Amino acid sequence: MTSSKIFDALLVLQYKNGDKKALGMLVKRHHYTFCSHANWYLHDLDASKDVVQDCWGIIISKLHSLRDPNSFSSWAMRIVTRKSIDFIKQNKSKRESLRHYKQGNFEDTPKEDGNSEIVGLRRALKRLSNDQQIVLRLFYTQEYSLNEISDILEISVGTVKSRLFHAREKLKTILKT
Repeated sequence: MTSSKIFDALLVLQYKNGDKKALGMLVKRHHYTFCSHANWYLHDLDASKDVVQDCWGIIISKLHSLRDPNSFSSWAMRIVTRKSIDFIKQNKSKRESLRHYKQGNFEDTPKEDGNSEIVGLRRALKRLSNDQQIVLRLFYTQEYSLNEISDILEISVGTVKSRLFHAREKLKTILKT
């Protein structure tokens, strides 16, 4: 168990015992990560912030019933994932119109940052399926374990491993060409 998870568990226990400052620290520690995760699904920073704000309301209201304080991060991330997907479903027609508009305005033009390897990697990542992208993101950038990813996405650990393997293999193939 990482020191970060231990600290989160301590904050959860302190909050359950009435320490309101502990909740503030949890929010400070996780808000940016939750917004980033929601934005990966929504591709709209304002909508992501709104979704995460709603998620914090749910997290706070259910925090007292969390049985394992060590699982706070993956438990809360699962809430963010579900609410992001719900938001997409509720706003699908609006998002389709916006997508067509953005495609006409060169939405997929990569940002030139002077490093062709990074630009190439970004293009390669976009060619992966959404399922593969999210598993890579959770595993490599957010450093969740296979079990935690399984909990967050509500899929088996075997499926997580399979998606990681196939994503790596596809990236290798894409980057070689």
